[in-house]
Amino acid sequence: MQPAEPQDPRRTVPRTDAVLADPRVAAAVADRGRDVVKDVVRAVQQRVRAGEVSADALVPAVLAALPPAGTTLRRVLNATGAVLHTNLGRAQLSPAAVDAVVTAAGATDVELDLVTGRRARRGRGTMAALRAAVPAAGDVHVVNNGAAALVLVATALAAGKEIVVSRGELVEIGDGFRLPDLLESTGARLREVGTTNRTSLADYRAVLSDRTGFVLKVHPSNFVVTGFTAGVEAAELATLGVPVVVDIGSGLLGPDAALPDEPDAATVLAAGADLVTASGDKLLGGPQAGLLLGDAGLVERLRRHPLARALRVDKLTLAALEATVRAAPNPTRDAVHADPEVLRARCTAVAETLRRSGIDVSVGPSAAVVGGGGAPGVDLESWVVSLPPHLAVPLRTGDASVAGRVEGGRLLLDLRTVPTDADELVVAAVRAVAG
Repeated sequence: MQPAEPQDPRRTVPRTDAVLADPRVAAAVADRGRDVVKDVVRAVQQRVRAGEVSADALVPAVLAALPPAGTTLRRVLNATGAVLHTNLGRAQLSPAAVDAVVTAAGATDVELDLVTGRRARRGRGTMAALRAAVPAAGDVHVVNNGAAALVLVATALAAGKEIVVSRGELVEIGDGFRLPDLLESTGARLREVGTTNRTSLADYRAVLSDRTGFVLKVHPSNFVVTGFTAGVEAAELATLGVPVVVDIGSGLLGPDAALPDEPDAATVLAAGADLVTASGDKLLGGPQAGLLLGDAGLVERLRRHPLARALRVDKLTLAALEATVRAAPNPTRDAVHADPEVLRARCTAVAETLRRSGIDVSVGPSAAVVGGGGAPGVDLESWVVSLPPHLAVPLRTGDASVAGRVEGGRLLLDLRTVPTDADELVVAAVRAVAG
């Protein structure tokens, strides 16, 4: 008697509609969405056809492969040593900001006065918090990112006019977007002055006319020019008799002793700038947003411009930004100001635990950076856990995703950018991928 031929695994694959009807999968559909679950079902069906998963194990395999929430975004522990890692979403929100987002997720009084029952100013609590944080600002406004803040200013104040700017400040802001292209898209014309490395007040004064919309000063937040250089500060530009707009970039509202060369909104406004633009998701430590602070009349003009509606932020951003401004501690500030000796002790404790598991690990000094277009050239004294480089990809793609950096033939995990309560997660993740 001939033995029965093995059944073709392609014939054993349950139909997609049958899998989606399984109560366990149906519950996931209700929580994560039909399209997300359906894509996972089809991927696991393909694994069954390839003989990697048995037909009986299809549903458990689907449930195991589903994202932990209704989004394909995954939580990542940032151990790269870049405090504001652009590819990891820049600033991590504080617990207070996360709680604020949860509150704002439902119905809120974002534009309702609960006492009168009438419409109220949108984001009034957030704007009040910003005004209190920067008393030098006559008024404030918020749009959806830093580039949008500059676009709104250029459109409202200089459409059909000239923006006077130093050649050395015409920067590229990331992903191929260049400041000149951004500003000229508003209908303004750029009037470049000075040279790449040196610009004087006389250069600005020589080109002012009735066509001038405003003078723009841009902080070169993602590069440093050294040597034979000269620039003009806001206090000098304020003597020109035309509006002065300063893009400080990284979003410091006040001076920070750890970053003495990084401009801040309060100091620049006190020096005479009419408007300051900045990002909310950099050194401020909040959500992605564009901040506009300065002369009350100019800010109101921006707020009432038709383009402002298209650049409006949602209630989640308003809530997170207000909580960030009102509650001082946040992960960004903590990481910038972390004590190197404390970091050394944390790295040593992590390394000793891993060494007891037989893992090749050591501890060494390193330098972290602000990142995200902030404080270029500034090194933050730090310490790292050093591991074999082959662990880099498994750690990034494992159940608890940990992103480090490979340097000098080793995988380095910088705990400056890891929350202090997450060290045990790092240990568990390394153990899991190192066997």
